[in-house]
Amino acid sequence: MEDDAEKDELTLSQDTLAALQEFYSERDMQQKKFEDLKSVAELSSHEDILSMEMFTEDWNSSQFWYSEDTATTLAKQLLEGANAETSIAIVSAPSVLIQIKNILASGAYPYPPRVSLFEFDERFAVLQEFIYYDFHAPLKLDPELKGKFNRILCDPPFLSDDCQTKAALTVRWLSKPKEPSSDDAKPRVIVCTGERMESLIHKVYPGTRTTNFEPQHAQGRLSNEFRCYANYECEAWSWM
Repeated sequence: MEDDAEKDELTLSQDTLAALQEFYSERDMQQKKFEDLKSVAELSSHEDILSMEMFTEDWNSSQFWYSEDTATTLAKQLLEGANAETSIAIVSAPSVLIQIKNILASGAYPYPPRVSLFEFDERFAVLQEFIYYDFHAPLKLDPELKGKFNRILCDPPFLSDDCQTKAALTVRWLSKPKEPSSDDAKPRVIVCTGERMESLIHKVYPGTRTTNFEPQHAQGRLSNEFRCYANYECEAWSWM
């Protein structure tokens, strides 16, 4: 009996060791991909290699990437009708930036818009659009950026009133004010976050309403019900 118990303990230890080895092997492989991406980003403009697979999610930081379909839908809506006079801000949604870069790299927009990613994770500093952003200090940004963006997507990292409210402060600060005598449309604002934040979103983003578009995450990793809120309707969604 003792031999059987020792055998079971040894088998368990081997299984655990194999799982650990697989985990560390995958981590090392992802790190190598990231270092390769960093080298290429610094030395060239081969943007076709960019993929969210090179940036592993950090669940402790509430990182859950969108599915490719969702990221593409949001990217296309931000780019719809855009030109060199358009400025797009992406707040805490790097997977959307990746899709925007893929679309722009195709040459579909001969006069591409200006795009900026406001993000806490400094791994994305390998991308030229990166601007460091921490929602705890929502207005700690370059003053030159105030009121410069007419299209904004925000996905606050945490489902808390504090995070959502501070992210909204950032969005309002970045939004280009509409001049009374101007024909320019009001800034387009898209917010993707949990369904349970709906009442707060309507409060802190005046004019924004719940849409019928439901953002999905890669491999269905996030169980929270997600919604898309916007201050305009389009072919991808309508107000509910």
